[in-house]
Amino acid sequence: MKRQFGHRARLALTPAQVSVLDGQAHAARTTWNLLHDWWLMLPKAKRTLAAADAVIRRGRKDLPWLGVLPAQAAQAVLKNYFQAWKNCWEGRAHAPEFKARFRTRMSIDIPQGRDLQVVRVHRRWGVVNIPKLGRVKFRWTKDLPIGKGAGKTNRITGARLVKDALGWHIAFRISVLEQAPAPHPGPEVGIDAGITIPLALSDGTTAEHGPWLSRKEQARLLAYGQRAARRETHRTKGEPISGRLHKTYDQIARIRATAKRRRDDWQHQTTTAIATTYGTVVVEALPITNMTRSAKGTLERPGKNVAQKAGLNRAILGEAWGRTVELLAYKLAHRGGTLAEVPAPGTSQECSVCHTITPGSRRSQAEFVCNNPACGWEGNADHNAARTTLHRYRTGHALVPAAGRAVVRRASHAAKPATAR
Repeated sequence: MKRQFGHRARLALTPAQVSVLDGQAHAARTTWNLLHDWWLMLPKAKRTLAAADAVIRRGRKDLPWLGVLPAQAAQAVLKNYFQAWKNCWEGRAHAPEFKARFRTRMSIDIPQGRDLQVVRVHRRWGVVNIPKLGRVKFRWTKDLPIGKGAGKTNRITGARLVKDALGWHIAFRISVLEQAPAPHPGPEVGIDAGITIPLALSDGTTAEHGPWLSRKEQARLLAYGQRAARRETHRTKGEPISGRLHKTYDQIARIRATAKRRRDDWQHQTTTAIATTYGTVVVEALPITNMTRSAKGTLERPGKNVAQKAGLNRAILGEAWGRTVELLAYKLAHRGGTLAEVPAPGTSQECSVCHTITPGSRRSQAEFVCNNPACGWEGNADHNAARTTLHRYRTGHALVPAAGRAVVRRASHAAKPATAR
């Protein structure tokens, strides 16, 4: 079985190396924009891959500042641009757009894995070769298929350099050949996602976490936000953003990126433990987009409790329930397990013992008391919802979309996200 996945690692760069990569990333973004303008100006009959390739080659020759981008990275821009149009024509995405300087994530493709020449230096660090930059150290947190021990079928097929608020990272693309996983012998479990308790399992256990930011970090984030608001008030509409305001925005982005990284780490560790322990995991099919819509309303019919709803929306989005399900899907598939989704309405009001819905059974966020006179069961509300979720799966209520394919994710061996561990 061929398995393709990714691994992301932090690069240790000097200020001079950061400047070189920044220049390459801006050249890649500009190449995209020039290619986009050329595409829109030409008639459809002349929009061919060969003509676009000739334009890029001529542009790199005529404009020296475009030549800082390696030739293979420029070809990767062309390939990605044509793929973006293909995704648009097939209805999977919108049409490609102009990439603005400050709203676009800076990235550089290295399409050939043989150019990387990855070597492990010691337990914590490795070295990778980056075109037009040289040998660069990166943080070694996962064994990569390098050297004679990897074999001919396991290899690094390429990489992408990505810059976020915390610096430059490298995302390796890895392809390995391995045995198909045997069916997971673990038990079944239902999961209820929440805010007070992030994940409550039907067997009575929970997966919880503390605040993503410390009190000092939260105070700094608030102070930077207030500073940015003050500086924004002194900027005339249409005037370029000052360097000081950009610096404040960068400080805010770094703190938010730190919180996101801590959340990702918790999600990876938690989902790995669940996928290793259980053979079948059942979750609710939550309509997160609908759940996090604004309550502002319209001028004719203004909404109520808008501020409270906005806080609830931030809390829901901060837990990233959708990403947790995605991580569970591919980790369970890799271990031979199954992920199933069941309808979400009523799981928090239905009793997990008598399976009846009675008004007022959920007394509070954590207390559930069945109002059915023949039952009267009492227990934790989150665990009750998790057991109800598992019961719906066992009684054949797994969701089936219109195409007729059940939403039961078995060993599909889909590609793993670049941040996977």
